[in-house]
Amino acid sequence: MLEKLGERYTKMLEIDVDSGKDEELFKWLLASILYGSFLPEKIATRTYLEFRKRGVLTPQAILNAGWEGLVEILDSGGYVRLDFKTAYKLSEVSKNLIKWYDGSLNKLHEKAQDSLDLENRIKALGKGVGHVTTCIFLRELREVWPKADPSLTKLEILAASNLGLISSKDPRQAVQELRNFWERNKVPGFNFISFETAILRLGKDYCKKSLCKNCFLSQYCVTSRQQYFHKK
Repeated sequence: MLEKLGERYTKMLEIDVDSGKDEELFKWLLASILYGSFLPEKIATRTYLEFRKRGVLTPQAILNAGWEGLVEILDSGGYVRLDFKTAYKLSEVSKNLIKWYDGSLNKLHEKAQDSLDLENRIKALGKGVGHVTTCIFLRELREVWPKADPSLTKLEILAASNLGLISSKDPRQAVQELRNFWERNKVPGFNFISFETAILRLGKDYCKKSLCKNCFLSQYCVTSRQQYFHKK
């Protein structure tokens, strides 16, 4: 599972969040906003690469591009169903990040009182920056920011529950259960972030779509086994 689904998004996009540099963190926030929608991962990836190709990767560059310029970039990447809404969201996030934190995500983290306050500050940057986007963003920063400790999303809970890795449906308790499982079953060459990423992709690409027959982990899936015995 880790080899097939566990590649970190930041590694795939060549974003060095582990450096802790503001410019790299903002690139990842931009990408997280794109990944946070219902659109397929490949469209979000392609759209981020359009932003990178055009050098629109900072809060000021996004504001300079303007609403029409952002819509054009989003459309070029295939983000057409959410182009207007996302262009506004990116503009608002960039404007508020500059206004409140001098354009620095590290400063945002410093001002946060704890992990929950950190999540709320990120969500407050713009309308439409919700739980899913915030979790996607903070997941990759677990080893960079001390206060980055996001809970699980619904898709992660769905996939982890199907595999019998967790029993709780509470996002906060569920992430601790998943972490405990990882600590007992670590795989060399991977970390908890990779494990979470694999669980997310499993939930998004298979569990959410009920593609049990096509899933390479169906033999380990509680839901898949229940469906099999129910048919018998």
